[in-house]
Amino acid sequence: MSQTSHPDSPIEQDRVGQALRAIAQRDGELQAFVWHAEAVEATPAAGGRLAGMPFAVKDIIDVAGMPTRYGAREMAPDLKLFDASSVAQLREAGAVPVGKTVTAEFAHVVPGATRNPHLPTHTPGGSSSGSAAAVAAGMVDMALGTQTGGSVIRPAAFCGVVGYKPSFGRVHRGGMQVLCDTLDTLGWFTRSVDDALAVAAVLMSLDLAPGSGTAAARRAPKVAVLPCSRLGTLSAAAENALAQCVERLQAQGAAVIRPDLDDDVDTLVAAHATVMRYEFARGLLPIARTRPQSVHATTHDTVRKGLEIGHGDYLEQQHLRAQVAARWAARLADVDFIVTPSAPGEAPAGLDNTGSSIYNRIWSLLGWPCIHLPTARGQLGLPVGVQWVGLPDTDAALLQWAAALHASIDTRVAR
Repeated sequence: MSQTSHPDSPIEQDRVGQALRAIAQRDGELQAFVWHAEAVEATPAAGGRLAGMPFAVKDIIDVAGMPTRYGAREMAPDLKLFDASSVAQLREAGAVPVGKTVTAEFAHVVPGATRNPHLPTHTPGGSSSGSAAAVAAGMVDMALGTQTGGSVIRPAAFCGVVGYKPSFGRVHRGGMQVLCDTLDTLGWFTRSVDDALAVAAVLMSLDLAPGSGTAAARRAPKVAVLPCSRLGTLSAAAENALAQCVERLQAQGAAVIRPDLDDDVDTLVAAHATVMRYEFARGLLPIARTRPQSVHATTHDTVRKGLEIGHGDYLEQQHLRAQVAARWAARLADVDFIVTPSAPGEAPAGLDNTGSSIYNRIWSLLGWPCIHLPTARGQLGLPVGVQWVGLPDTDAALLQWAAALHASIDTRVAR
């Protein structure tokens, strides 16, 4: 684990050193990392947009010189020779990888050992549990995660950090475990929208200069509010967070519409379940058959059930997916962004599950960009917030709106 650090400047060296010290101090309790460096020998790229930013990487994404275990308990560590495409881009921009974070097994349902930094007896969410917790605890400035259902937005909500899931296909997946080919998307966690925007500028080649959110603030947005009430009951805290967000946006002059799309929501939830199970089963099948001891019994059962889904059923759900996506894109064409819940409420107690992703799955299926914005705290003092969603390939605009307006909807900030 031990390496030698040679950052370009004292400031960059201090940021990386602070991260390594924070990991040493806090990770014993939180267990966010499956592997971390004791020192870092890489020299950050001089003058890069992310110069000196310490970051962590979900343990299904490769980092040269670090092992990848995919969250599998019996999987022998595989020391990687090359960076994933995303990690290489971040290094080129000056960011410094300091470790690999805990993931649910194969980024699916069997949780890891990570605890919520705000209340360690509660889940941090998943499957990108370690990444969200590491950022929330101040161990790193940014961490990479992935989302198939709700694995970026949900842990961001439970840990009280900014989580960003880009439009599907906008970030290269080379060097990342991909089991659900039409769903898996690389995302990231930060403590500010500005940092999320900076990472997007690098990974998505977007023209997002520092402070570019101010351009979006020159006019009031048009917003669609989708409570998705048929997905379940929100806690009082989550319901209040949604209502207060809308009220504060209206106070900023936002025009608000409330389209009735509930019938399509049911269709999308069912389609996501079929597509995810079908693709996951076939993606993991080679490992499940050749290294069965590396796969938890629950995951074996998921593979078995997924293999029972016929190809015709899968194609039918993909057809419905495309139909609804086209219908919604037309219906919401003049909307700047959608406001919807991120999670049913505060992080649930216990570490044997990662909470519900019901409010995230439809957006993962559609492939639309999403950002979680922490805005409040619930009865237990745990974070809650809201999810903003953009139309496909409107990532730059969504991030600019979030940068411009997050402070105005954040009830944790004195006004």
